[in-house]
Amino acid sequence: MEQRRLGRTGLPVSRLGLGLAALGRPGYINLGHAEDLQRDYDVPAMEARAHAVLDAAWAAGVRYFDAARSYGRAEQFLSTWLASRRIAPESVTVGSKWGYTYTADWRVDAARHEVKDHSLPVLTRQIAESRALLGAHLDLYQIHSATLDSGVLDDTAVLKALARLRADGLRIGLSLSGTKQPEALRRAMEIVIDGEPVFDTVQATWNLLEQSAGPALQAAHDAGIGVIVKEALANGRLTARNVDASFASSRRQLDEISARLNTTVDALALAAVVAQPWVDVVLSGAATVGQLRSNLTAVDIALAERDAAQLLALREDPTEYWRTRSQLPWN
Repeated sequence: MEQRRLGRTGLPVSRLGLGLAALGRPGYINLGHAEDLQRDYDVPAMEARAHAVLDAAWAAGVRYFDAARSYGRAEQFLSTWLASRRIAPESVTVGSKWGYTYTADWRVDAARHEVKDHSLPVLTRQIAESRALLGAHLDLYQIHSATLDSGVLDDTAVLKALARLRADGLRIGLSLSGTKQPEALRRAMEIVIDGEPVFDTVQATWNLLEQSAGPALQAAHDAGIGVIVKEALANGRLTARNVDASFASSRRQLDEISARLNTTVDALALAAVVAQPWVDVVLSGAATVGQLRSNLTAVDIALAERDAAQLLALREDPTEYWRTRSQLPWN
């Protein structure tokens, strides 16, 4: 798989990476997640499943892996895989995130699955937890879903702590969410501590249905910031699993182009993201080896201009997109 550098960090990444949100905990909002896990939430079984997907990703050339403190045991599963496969830190790039605490107690039906807190005490606690598990493999630490409303981008104590981590060699980034991704990114790009920018990477949602962050991500890329795209499949809405009647027209178009190119809906949707010139790495959120292998074929798809234009026309209003996402059930 093609490799490139993640902006000014210099970190090597593969064009497709693997995010562990769906692999590290029993509940997630991806369509069909419960079926992916076969409703087997035994910790050893889930760890074995995560390792199998990680093995398939590694064999295919994936070299960027992304976790978070709130992804249940994702960091732990990644850590045991790295150790058992004897993968050296210099052979892989690992990112994780802080700012949410996992609270579901390994239950799918939990009242709250995670709690957001971007305070300095949480950063201090969670960086220690991430380092205890990932050690020298941890390359990139990101604020999890930084928003203007959370105040984290105006918290001097937190920003100075992140700047110290960056000065010590850890790359610092932020992930974004919601309708104001562009505004939050522009604010983050302005932040400088002791003459140095705090943030070297951004992880944002961009897919065929939610394209509003595109211009801001292009500007970030042009400024040397590494760009990671998450939720490229819109939590399963851009896969064959989406049979919602309100999506029928878009689904027909996806099926038509997929059939013409002899590919799958998910690979087609991912290929449209990979084709954006400002994207460094696109995350697969696969929960099974089969899903991953289908996702990975995206890198071999060459989209004709007319197909790309038809796909980009599937965009939704950002407010409607995020409203729909907020109603996806944990399963």
